[in-house]
Amino acid sequence: MSGPTVKIVNIVESLLINNDLAAGRNQRRLAEAGVLTINVMAAPGAGKTSLIVRTLEALRDQARVGVIEGDIAGSVDTERVLAAGARDAVQINTGGNCHLEANMVDRALTELDLSQLDLLLLENVGNLVCPTHWALGEHLKLCLVGAAEGDDKPVKYPEMFAVSDVIVLNKIDLIDHVDFNREFFLESVRALNPGVPVFEVSCRTGAGIAEWAAWLLAQRAALGGAAATTEVA
Repeated sequence: MSGPTVKIVNIVESLLINNDLAAGRNQRRLAEAGVLTINVMAAPGAGKTSLIVRTLEALRDQARVGVIEGDIAGSVDTERVLAAGARDAVQINTGGNCHLEANMVDRALTELDLSQLDLLLLENVGNLVCPTHWALGEHLKLCLVGAAEGDDKPVKYPEMFAVSDVIVLNKIDLIDHVDFNREFFLESVRALNPGVPVFEVSCRTGAGIAEWAAWLLAQRAALGGAAATTEVA
């Protein structure tokens, strides 16, 4: 006589399916509004908010930029980006989640006037694993790495680097003071994601920020519309 049948509930698969449906709705909404949206992903301390602040400063007279900040708790980063010139910003507190999800972004979008934005930067929760699997409706995935973290991040977190549309290496002013092999890092990135754009910047000194900002404007222009050269009122 056979025993009872084992019943399995695939919770993770169901969650991802529902998330992808919500992400699709977000992306259609953002595309209709002509708002280029970038999912900024990095480990804690890599400089996500600093890059956003520098980007806001560089694009102050060239694009209207909104920000959605994702953190487990607090609103410090949202206060920083508003002070730096964000046209609008919304704080998402995940309450413990190690990543943003599409339904969270959906709710945040209702708080933004997308008709007043050209770009939207989504700062994900600091993590190089979980955000990889959760689409938000973004047009581009950005992986940010700080030089002080080490040159082996692509080897340790290959999926993040493989799915990213652009890589930003931050804190290049520290490279001569830390154990970071630039050639090894770039070779590791290329092995996972051939042709991906890589920008080297320092949010402390401002090095490389102009080139990064110009690339963002070009991506906005490619999305369509004239907002990439909008003169901010």
